[in-house]
Amino acid sequence: MSGITENGVVDAVGKELFIGGKWVAARSGKTFDVQDPSTGEVLCQVADAAPEDGLAALDAAVAAQADWAAVAPRERGEILRRAYDKLIERRDELALLMTLEMGKPLAEAAGEITYAAEFFRWFAEEAVRIDGGYAVAPNGSGRFLIARQPVGPTLLITPWNFPMAMGTRKIGPAVAAGCTMVIKPAAQTPLSMLALAQILADAGLPEGVLNVVTTKDSGGVMEPLIRDGRARKLSFTGSTGVGRKLLEQCAEKVLRTSMELGGNAPFVVFDDADLDAAVEGAMQAKMRNIGEACTAANRFYVQRGVAEEFSRRLTERMQALPMGRGTDEGVVVGPLIDEAAVKKVTELVKDATDRGARVLTGGSRVDGPGHFYPATVLTDVPVDARLASEEIFGPVAPITPFDTEDEAVEKANDTEFGLVSYLFTSDLKRALRVSERLEAGMIGLNQGIVSNPAAPFGGVKQSGLGREGGTVGIDEFLETKYIAVSL
Repeated sequence: MSGITENGVVDAVGKELFIGGKWVAARSGKTFDVQDPSTGEVLCQVADAAPEDGLAALDAAVAAQADWAAVAPRERGEILRRAYDKLIERRDELALLMTLEMGKPLAEAAGEITYAAEFFRWFAEEAVRIDGGYAVAPNGSGRFLIARQPVGPTLLITPWNFPMAMGTRKIGPAVAAGCTMVIKPAAQTPLSMLALAQILADAGLPEGVLNVVTTKDSGGVMEPLIRDGRARKLSFTGSTGVGRKLLEQCAEKVLRTSMELGGNAPFVVFDDADLDAAVEGAMQAKMRNIGEACTAANRFYVQRGVAEEFSRRLTERMQALPMGRGTDEGVVVGPLIDEAAVKKVTELVKDATDRGARVLTGGSRVDGPGHFYPATVLTDVPVDARLASEEIFGPVAPITPFDTEDEAVEKANDTEFGLVSYLFTSDLKRALRVSERLEAGMIGLNQGIVSNPAAPFGGVKQSGLGREGGTVGIDEFLETKYIAVSL
C-alpha cells in the first residue's frame, strides 16, 4: 500500500458517464454524492444520469454490436486476459477504493479484486470454446448446422455489496460471447465500476462495447432501455422484489433474462459433524462481506445434541472480531452500507428477542459515526421470527435447534428462496441424501464458501433464473441458430 492514499485512489477515478468510449457529463449536469459508510462523509460526486443519458448509452452499444460480434474469439479473450492482468497489478489501490465506498475491510476487498479478476481469466479461456454442431437429418436427406451467436446488446444491473466482482461476473461472459453492454452499478458503490471501465478501455476494449451509466434513479433510467426493444437481454443481481418488477418489464419485449436474486440460506449442522469445521464454516458463511451477501448463512439449524456447544464456540469467535473502519489494521467487521441497513438489522434482532430469542453476544447498534452493527449471535430463535423469513444482510447469526433429519430439511426448505444451503455432517450417506433434498441451486457441503468463477452460480425458486460462471455462464449471452441444409 506504500504510496497509495485515500484521496489519490478516489481522484484517479472518472466521475462522469462512460459512453461510446468517452467520459461525458450527464446532460442535466446533475451529480450525486458517494459516501464513506464508516464515517458518513462524502468521498466525491459522480454524474447522475437521466433517461436520455441511458438511451445515449444504448445507442452506443447498438452501434458497436455488429463490429464487436465480428471480432475473433481469440481477440476478445486476449482483451479479457489483459484486463485480468491489470486488475491483479492494481489490486491494492482498487481494494482501497472499494473499502472507501462500500466499507468492507481492506483484506476482504483485496480478496474480492482477486475473485473479480478470475472471472476475466475464466471467460478469456471460454471465448475460444464457443462451439456448435453438425448432424445428419434422421431421414438422411439433409444436414443440420448449429451455430452459437451473441444475443446482442445487453443491459447489466449490479448491486453494491460486491461492486467489482458482480461486474466482472457479467461483463466477462458478455465480452467473450461478443455482446455489447450498458451497465448500471449501484448508486452506493459506483466508483469500482467506473475504475473497471477505464481498465477495460486500457486493455483494448473497443469504444461502445461497454457503457457505464451511474444514477440515483435506477428505475427511471433503466426501464426505458428495457422497453426500447433494441436491447436483447437483461442480467440483474439484486433483491427478489426488484427482480419481479424487471421481469414484468422484460416481458413486453420478450428480453432474455438472467436473475440472481435474494437468498435465505440455511446452515444445517448435524450432531455427527466436525464441530471445528462447522464453526469455521459458519464464520465464513456468515461473516463474509459483513453478512451483506445473498449467499450469507441466514438461518442456523443445529441438532440439539450439539446446539449448546456450537453456540458457545461460535459466540467466542464472533466476540473476538475487531470492528471498525475497513482501512484500520486488523479490522474484520466493517460498517454496514447505510443507515437503512442498520435500522433493518436492529428491527430483525428486536423482533426475535421479543419472541423469546436470547442474545449471546452483540445485539444492539454501536453509537457514534458510521453505520456499525456488531457481530451478533442469537439462540433459541423461534421459527416464526422475522429472521427466519427475511434476508438479514448483516452480521447476525440466529440459531434454532432441531431433533431429526426430516425436521432439519423441512425447516431449511421452508422459504420462498433457494440460492444456497450449507450442510455439515460426517455421514456420507446423510450428506448425499440431504443435499439432494435441499431446495437450493448450490450446496456448501462441509464448507462455508461456494462461490467460484469456474462453477455455476445461481438459485431456484424465487432466488433467480439462469446461472453465472462455470462452463454454462457464457450460455446466457449466446443464442442458438439452426441452419437446415438440403443435399
